[in-house]
Amino acid sequence: MIQVKNLIKEFEGRVVLDDITASFKKSAVNMIIGKSGSGKTVFLKCLIGLIVPTSGEIRYNGRNITDMKTKEMKRLRRDMGMLFQGSALFDSKTVLENVMFPLDMFSRMNMRERKKRAEFCLERVNLLHAADLFPSEISGGMMKRVAIARAISLNPKYLFCDEPNSGLDPKTAQLIDELISDITDDFGITSIVVSHDMNSVMNIGDNIIFLNEGVLEWTGSKDKIMDAKNEKLNEFVFASELFKKIKEADNLITEQQVLEEEERAIAEKMEDGK
Repeated sequence: MIQVKNLIKEFEGRVVLDDITASFKKSAVNMIIGKSGSGKTVFLKCLIGLIVPTSGEIRYNGRNITDMKTKEMKRLRRDMGMLFQGSALFDSKTVLENVMFPLDMFSRMNMRERKKRAEFCLERVNLLHAADLFPSEISGGMMKRVAIARAISLNPKYLFCDEPNSGLDPKTAQLIDELISDITDDFGITSIVVSHDMNSVMNIGDNIIFLNEGVLEWTGSKDKIMDAKNEKLNEFVFASELFKKIKEADNLITEQQVLEEEERAIAEKMEDGK
């Protein structure tokens, strides 16, 4: 369980994160959403310990990371997998070598065990056939999948993803969404995904945190977001024509249901009066 309490982050007197209190659900896809400049990436970097908060708490299973000693923080980081926005693969290493890199650095496995674990992770993202290729020889979507395989190679408890669908076509983006969701379910990982893509939110958002100008405006599930009453959230969600039309269609359906219910009630009263 990750819990954040009264988190504030300032840069040179400018407040970027303003008194955020939130919880991230265990073994679920937690999404941090909001417009560009809303503080999403700063929030993510605070969560993984790359940025030290000005004040507040970030607790992993009750332990505040700002109180952790160096060794304890290193142990926590071994429980974290990270999917960077640009995949961040090594051009000079093969796909298999890229996935093996965290194992080479942090595990005590022998060479055979590391290779077997890396191959398992590649098979999980359906890329074992590309093990001997270099990043320059595969597509952007395949790079993302390699990066996911690398992120789970150390069997992490937490998976952090920064804009995993950035630069991908809609079909490939959906595949990445489904892969993150499946891995979260299969391995019981707590996933935290930074995104501004509403398609991803509606596809996999088990728990959603909406930031607006550094302020936590709304939390909830994908099932509740379409009917939320928060004005700033609605401005963000229904910024695209597609989601405006979905909202309008939902409203029309609701209005039609109300009319039908009223007509049914009137008909029943008339029937009773005969």
